[in-house]
Amino acid sequence: MLLDARTLRGLADGTVSHTYRRWSVVRVRPGSTMRTRVGVVEVTAVDPVGPEGVDDDAARGAGFRSGAAARDWIERRGEGELYRVGLRLAGPDPRVALREDDDLDAAAVDAIRARLARMDRAAPEPWTRAYLELIAARPGVVARTLAEGLGMERDPFKIRVRRLKELGLTESLEVGYRVSPRGRAYLTATAEPRGADPVP
Repeated sequence: MLLDARTLRGLADGTVSHTYRRWSVVRVRPGSTMRTRVGVVEVTAVDPVGPEGVDDDAARGAGFRSGAAARDWIERRGEGELYRVGLRLAGPDPRVALREDDDLDAAAVDAIRARLARMDRAAPEPWTRAYLELIAARPGVVARTLAEGLGMERDPFKIRVRRLKELGLTESLEVGYRVSPRGRAYLTATAEPRGADPVP
């Protein structure tokens, strides 16, 4: 379930406690969590509700100015039964702390290298190093442009970058990406030596 900017802002400042969705089949359950740019969000309840239940007070709890504004937004969100989905900010995204951790000892470097090697072996060709170096060289560049430079479609490219993000090696910006402090430390630790004298 994707949460829009209004909902995320309200969760962050404590003014939003729920949102609304129309579903033919319920997509989430109480206790499920999702990682967002403001932290980990937990679903606390999923309750059917009629449009008459979306009054001014309920609408303000979902980040709307009025019940009318909320009902108008709901009507433009597809078909199915209407649900009130309770939400709470459960804590920080653990990937944030991970990507800031750039104190990599040899064991940490080897662990990252092994994870990346598995990703490379599962693909038609190795890609992880090229992606990290590309993002390091071109921070803040829109994903489509980066993908085109590699001869790829945008969506498969973004899926691969997301896998690097799971390891704390990259982070998303408003536009594009950048290599995280952890990613930079890994690239430095595993860089090929340059300028070495040739062996006679």
